[in-house]
Amino acid sequence: MKLLFSILAFVFLSSPCLSAEKPNIIFILSDDLAQGDLGCYGQKMIQTPRIDQMAREGTRFLQSYCGTTVCAPSRTSLMTGLHSGHAPVRGNWEIAKGEGQYPLPDQTITVAEILKPQGYATATMGKWGMGMFGTTGDPLKQGFDHFFGYNCQRHAHSYFPTYLYRNDQRIELAGNTANGRETYAQELIQKDVLQWVRAKKDQPFFLFYAATLPHGKHEIDKLGIYQDKPWNEQQKAYAAQVTRLDSDIGALLDLLGELKIDEKTIVILTGDNGSSFSPDSDIGKLFDQASNGMRGFKRGLYEGALRQAAIARWPGQIPAGKVNDDPWAFWDFLPTAAELAGAKIPAECKTDGRSLVSFFKGGPAPTRDSFYWELHEGTPIQAVRFGKDLQWKAIKNGPKAKLELYDLIKDPSEKVNLAESQPKIVEQAIELMKASHGENPDWPLTGVAPQRLKDRQKK
Repeated sequence: MKLLFSILAFVFLSSPCLSAEKPNIIFILSDDLAQGDLGCYGQKMIQTPRIDQMAREGTRFLQSYCGTTVCAPSRTSLMTGLHSGHAPVRGNWEIAKGEGQYPLPDQTITVAEILKPQGYATATMGKWGMGMFGTTGDPLKQGFDHFFGYNCQRHAHSYFPTYLYRNDQRIELAGNTANGRETYAQELIQKDVLQWVRAKKDQPFFLFYAATLPHGKHEIDKLGIYQDKPWNEQQKAYAAQVTRLDSDIGALLDLLGELKIDEKTIVILTGDNGSSFSPDSDIGKLFDQASNGMRGFKRGLYEGALRQAAIARWPGQIPAGKVNDDPWAFWDFLPTAAELAGAKIPAECKTDGRSLVSFFKGGPAPTRDSFYWELHEGTPIQAVRFGKDLQWKAIKNGPKAKLELYDLIKDPSEKVNLAESQPKIVEQAIELMKASHGENPDWPLTGVAPQRLKDRQKK
């Protein structure tokens, strides 16, 4: 399969008919950024002027859904166009001592592999988390020409690491040894992003900027405007992380303008899950991250965990200043990127998504019968949204748990469980969950997968 894509890439790149008008595609995936963190979604205490400007210059979405509510499976859904009932990675599991997570299988077709045959330069910077170098999930084996940052998401918990990776080569950061704090990793990652975009300005490119900010540890090189706030150190650091992300996104947008490629570049910004904090936590309480009224946070499947901040900007193509309340999901990105590039999705790439190109440009949302999620972090859990106008949301918090049912149109905060009063709707939900879960021996709904994967680590 990989050989076939290499041959196709050569054929397309050698063709004199290759269009130079294909848009550049930048997908910025922030690690743990919540709607409630951003000024354009109502945040009053954390400053995000450049992202707020991006929202004014593009369209802001209120019901953008992540792949699922932890890092690796959410990213897998984004890259493969598969919801988490079909995706090859459905939980955060490490399968080897040292670095690396459960890898994407060799046969996986990613967004980058769809775009390369269309003449796109491809790069990912920040955090990968879908397979260590040398495995089948190696980003350099999954369609990317260039990588810089952290491969392993556990390694990415430090913002002052002793090394990063450029492609598959370790870059030692000597000033960070022995608890040193000489080099802030985001500084190097942002520099690499800007250098790469500048170098690729004359050809179509796909940049997957998987920024680690503002995931924990909550470390920052400079507290800036938050230095003297009457908050604890974690609260100050978190706010500074979000504002640092904001300024780095602003610098990238400025570069697009400087290079005069602004109008041929679509930029999409999201987080990989909803809020990471309980409303009762220090960060959750201070910054009122639950102000959008949604229930739940990371590792659950209530709306507060599944919906995340999302903005799409493309001057002259995507309406400016629009706020959209129609739902879409990470698995829509692969067919969207394919349409933008004029690429045909291979028959063996069984995407669950719908192209959002017309939708992003102001058209109606794609029609669909349901959205589905599952997550295997200990006890596997499931959720499905379905029905006329996608009215119903069903959640099953474990194989033996009773199904919960909510009317999202009347009850978007999921406060009133209607399961007992709506038995026929419950039956529909159970059947949809069964139909949406693709069997995979590493991700069964019985809850036995964690031990199998732990045993694999010992080999």
